[in-house]
Amino acid sequence: MNQGEVIKQFTTPLDAPAFTMGPYLFHNREYMNILYRTDLDALRKIVPEPLKIEDSLVRFEIMKMPDVTGLGSYTECGQVIPVSFGGEEGEYLHAMYVDSFAAISSGREISAYPKKLGKPNLFVDSDTLVGTLDYGSLRVATATMGYKHFPLDLSEARKEICKPNFMIKKMPGYDGHPRICELVRSQITDITIHGAWSGPARIEFFSHAFAPMSDLPVLEVISASHIITDLTLSSPTVLHDYLTSY
Repeated sequence: MNQGEVIKQFTTPLDAPAFTMGPYLFHNREYMNILYRTDLDALRKIVPEPLKIEDSLVRFEIMKMPDVTGLGSYTECGQVIPVSFGGEEGEYLHAMYVDSFAAISSGREISAYPKKLGKPNLFVDSDTLVGTLDYGSLRVATATMGYKHFPLDLSEARKEICKPNFMIKKMPGYDGHPRICELVRSQITDITIHGAWSGPARIEFFSHAFAPMSDLPVLEVISASHIITDLTLSSPTVLHDYLTSY
């Protein structure tokens, strides 16, 4: 393979790429979102400058994605934190746990999604929507919500899904020092809402060294939503370069 052919390849391995090039189109992407109040000091320890914390809130989300062009079927979950940057309100993507290598590698390489391996699941148990996360063989989170109890206004569902997302892109150099360290922004704009509901919800975390969701403890459940969509992810843009600003 000559140098020109090497450059043309999207990612490695050169003869069997870890993931395919997007755009990634999501059909019947299903969300379970639980907004809860947590400890403000715990938030201050993990939200990076120059983002500003708006309130002592966290959103636990599980996303079941049964039909994604190029990536197939997978599920992910995580914690996102309401923040602002330069006066714009959005959400900081703190941690994401995913059961697909292609989704993990593409999310980290192409964008800045903080993805690592986990075993999330979203399913209906009798009259209850259930979301769980296991890390290895151990349970980390269990969330429950009344299944389609109350219709949620579709415009409100759109606002919830289409908030700007802020993420940290970090890539080390060969000397161990950061080669890339940036705050980036992305936002979903191409979306169709098929249905949205709210209902009573509860969530419980279990301590784990490598999936420390319990570090942001649940003090009060504020609201919950169940949303089904079609959407396309957008490319991120750089907001802040830590290497030139520090």
